[in-house]
Formats: sequence, C-alpha cells, structure tokens
Amino acid sequence: MKIGVFGSEYQVGRQNVIRRLFDKLVQLEAVVYVDRRFYAFLEEKLDFHPKVDGLLDDDDFDLTLALSVGGDGTFLRTTARVNKKNIPILGINTGRLGFLADVSSNEIEDMLDEIFKNYYKVEERTLLRLHTHERAFHGYNYALNEIAVLKRDSSSMITIHTFLNGEYLTSYQADGLVIATPTGSTAYSLSVNGPIIAPSCANFVLSPVAPHSLNVRPLVIPDSCEITLRVESRNKYFLISLDGRSEIFPSGIELQISKAEHAIQVVKRYNHTFYQTLREKLMWGADVRIPDDVKSS
Repeated sequence: MKIGVFGSEYQVGRQNVIRRLFDKLVQLEAVVYVDRRFYAFLEEKLDFHPKVDGLLDDDDFDLTLALSVGGDGTFLRTTARVNKKNIPILGINTGRLGFLADVSSNEIEDMLDEIFKNYYKVEERTLLRLHTHERAFHGYNYALNEIAVLKRDSSSMITIHTFLNGEYLTSYQADGLVIATPTGSTAYSLSVNGPIIAPSCANFVLSPVAPHSLNVRPLVIPDSCEITLRVESRNKYFLISLDGRSEIFPSGIELQISKAEHAIQVVKRYNHTFYQTLREKLMWGADVRIPDDVKSS
C-alpha cells in the first residue's frame, strides 16, 4: 500500500505520536512518501529521521491513501493537495477539536491495522466551487468547509446581494456571509449560529455573520442551487476566504458558488459515526442526568 503523509509543522509536543505512526507504517511494510516540508520539520525540529520511500514536492503524485497528521486545518490543506485525484484521506488528530481529523492518537495502531485489512469505510464529502468572471481566485478555488465573504478589518458592514438559481433571495447587510457544506456546518458556520447538518445530506447553509437585522437567519438550501453574490462595500474592497485561504477582492465582482464536480473521499472507522463525533466533540454525552443504558441503546 502506497501511503502519503502530510502534517502540520506546529507539533513539537507530539513527537511520540509521530514516531509511533512511522513505526507502525514500517511494521506494516507500507510504501511511505512524506510531504517535503513536513519531513524537513521532522528532521530539523524533532531530530527524527524516519525511513521513507520518497518525498512529495508538488501536487503530482499517486497514492493509495493520504494521512493527514494534525488538526482540521491540516486536513483542509491535505484536501487541497489531493484535489481531484480521488485519493482517500485519513485524519489523525494531534490538534484540538478535530471533526475531520477524528482518529485520536491512541487509535493510530488499531486504525492502521484495520486499513491494511480493508476494514474501514469511505465517506464522500461535497465541495464548494468558486467561480468569478472578472478576476480569478489564485490557487485552489474549492472549499470542503466553507466559502466566506467578509468585510475587511474594522470597516463598515458590507451588503451582499444574494441570488439562488437566478432568483433574488435578499441583500444581507452584515459583517459577512458564510456558505457552508454539511462538512463545514460544524466549523465557521456553527460559530455564527448556523445549524449542524449531517454529512450525508445534500444541502448547503447560508449563515450571515453579525447581520444588521435580527430577522435575518441562517438558511438551508439544496446543494443543487447555484449561488450568485454581488458585494457592495464602502471601502471598495472585501475579503473572500476558502477554508481559511483569503484574498482581497474589489467591490462589484460577481461571485458564483456551486457544488463542485468532484468530491473528497474521507476514511472513517467502521464503528464510528458522525453522531458519535458530535457527542464526543460537543460534549453532548456529558450530561450526568442521562442514564448510561439510554446512551448505549
């Protein structure tokens, strides 16, 4: 099995976890390729020199599986590297919350054993695609979590004229607007009171950021909708962010956001579900008033 390892460079305190990962890959006789920047971090910062079969410099590679070692941010960057290659991605969480990278450090050995026995499931996750006519977004113009249109710094709120399949919806007067996938419904959208959507649902959610009117609420729409945005800003510029990758755009540019033509393959354990992740990450199972027999039923 040909495995690529991509990781965060801010994991000095997670050295033991990373060593265990590479030791297990050696034990399983995997063919291992590592992102060059991550490998340099291992050598220079951790004084760790794992034996690998090659280094990955660009986005031209072919793998059986991609391992993302870090948090959800690392997983999103790995998604951009994998792009349209249809390579399954496994997220190993050495960060904090971890909705995407939800394999904990104490599950590494068991999870890799299951993968080499083909005992795992792959979930298909929808992506958003950004298209602009007047000026292109530099680099990867897809988002697994969300596309956010935001005001710059401390400027006045912006006006976002919004159309769904050509039909006028509303003009959001707010600090911004988050368009999220079901995967991204537990990220930025959730922090601005957007709803949680199960990953298997064919929906997007539009969540305004600090709207001027309290009557403006998040809206769930079918993922077949094409969303058109026209932004007005007093300082003539606004910010577009795709999974945290941001660029400044001038007012007046029309943005078209739609479901991408490809999806991302996410590896999950057979005995793990999205609802279990919600209970663990959002502490829904911490209520001592709920009997244990109810939780296990």
